[in-house]
Amino acid sequence: MARPQELARRQQQIEELCSAAIRALTGDAHLHFRSNRLYQAERPLPVNAPHLRLHPETDDFRAFRAFADGASLRIRYSCPDLHRRHLPEEPVERLIFELLEQLRAESLVPASLPGVRENLHRRFDAWSETYHKARLTETGLGILLYTVAQVCWARLTGNPVWEPTEGMLEHTRAALAPIIGAHLARLARTRHHQAEFAPHALAIARAVSNMIRNAVAEEGDDETNEAEDSAALAAFSLLLDFDNGDSDTLTVAASGHSKTVEASPGYRVFSRRHDREVNAADLVRKALLRDYRQQLDEWVGHQGINVRRLTRLLMAVLAVEDRDGRTFGEEQGNIDGRRLAQLISSPAERRLFWLDRYQPTSDCMVSLLVDCSGSMKEYANALAGIADILVRALEQAKVTTEVLGFTTGAWGGGRPRAEWMGRGRPKYPGRLNETCHMVFKDAGRNWRRARHDLAAFLKLDIYREGVDGEAIEWACSRMLAHGARRRILIVISDGCPTDGATGLANDEFYLGNHLREVVDRHTAQGDVEILGLGVGLDLSPYYQRCLATDLGQGLDNRLFFEIVQLIAGRHRR
Repeated sequence: MARPQELARRQQQIEELCSAAIRALTGDAHLHFRSNRLYQAERPLPVNAPHLRLHPETDDFRAFRAFADGASLRIRYSCPDLHRRHLPEEPVERLIFELLEQLRAESLVPASLPGVRENLHRRFDAWSETYHKARLTETGLGILLYTVAQVCWARLTGNPVWEPTEGMLEHTRAALAPIIGAHLARLARTRHHQAEFAPHALAIARAVSNMIRNAVAEEGDDETNEAEDSAALAAFSLLLDFDNGDSDTLTVAASGHSKTVEASPGYRVFSRRHDREVNAADLVRKALLRDYRQQLDEWVGHQGINVRRLTRLLMAVLAVEDRDGRTFGEEQGNIDGRRLAQLISSPAERRLFWLDRYQPTSDCMVSLLVDCSGSMKEYANALAGIADILVRALEQAKVTTEVLGFTTGAWGGGRPRAEWMGRGRPKYPGRLNETCHMVFKDAGRNWRRARHDLAAFLKLDIYREGVDGEAIEWACSRMLAHGARRRILIVISDGCPTDGATGLANDEFYLGNHLREVVDRHTAQGDVEILGLGVGLDLSPYYQRCLATDLGQGLDNRLFFEIVQLIAGRHRR
């Protein structure tokens, strides 16, 4: 059985591919998946159609690809404002109206995209089979909803209904014909015009809703029928969750809305008086630091990482070509006036041209920011190893590097909390702990000079709590002071911000909301690319580009290859 981290990686790869497909089909660069949901920039885009409902634990890549194609067509051919103006309030009407609008969009797939058409056809058949095998077609409500879906799909797309259940539909289809037949014919004729299509879709939705109400009234309070009908509606999924569901397949970092942030004017810090920035090596005795470095060298040596290959990969994704003089004696290009005399003396001479010469350079800075909260203590070797290997490889690729860490000065708030209590515990105090930002390696030192300092990660009593948002702000300010053309910050963390005192005095999502605000702001400004490397969980609620990994089993070449892909932008965006 695949481990959760392997499932997380697989899920991320699927979502990356589907995100790329959606962006290609719509031309919208802001579309991406996050936590199994489709987003346009920071706004979630619900796709409310039962046949496109995904189940990550069972659905394969084809299902996700069909979802991507269906969502793309909906974005291309459906105006959301117009759709919302017609959207009925009554649940069953809304259910059917949503389905019909999605089917209308899918029916407009261009002839130049036969693969998209095939994906959607196969997905609808798969959903039909699932619905039928769940025996939902054996209930009155189930067969009614199923028949409406099949008939409308066939009418709009020109495809036949799902053949194995064709015979089962006859009776219900005959009963529906005099009620919705006229509107059904007009659905196909108006499918290219959303405004003209909507009234007929609404008429069908209302007619079916009335049929269901009448059927329920005739059946009375029969608990068996009620349970069966509920199952049929649940299979359509829309009545239960119009905002689309989430999946627990991946371990996702906890997040939510902070009531304190909404009630008070933004993020606050109760006192910065005890905050400090230190060199991590100063927290460790010199002799102990040498021992740690020896341990780290032995540990890294056993991981078998190919640093040369990693360097080549990093150069490939980070290098840009800069003009570096000219090459002369070329057989094509710009005429070199100094060689015209040579042409007269030797008419067959062809090396009379010059070309611009370009050299690959890496005008880039990469900073690692490591969460040194208590739960990261067990990964100390891996954290030090990642920093050590990446710094070596990046320096060989001519990239400037920094290694930073963040923790708190004390557990449970420390001196700011004591001061807050001494002042009578005023409401909405903001951050109540004292931050400790640590520099393991600054941009001015190379790996050789800083290699002993990187071993300070092995000192376990530096790990306390974490205030991520302020640490990212601090790391970004250090990068912005550097003159690099491209700046990349990789945050390594195993969870959302944690500080018990701040959480109790405000609310549990206070620090998390600030973290998201900081990341979103820098992402929008484009001054620093902030990437998340989640240790055993999905950090996508906080970082648009992130990677989930498992450090419990040590390091391998695959992890570093995926980090390179993350830097290159091939994970969540």
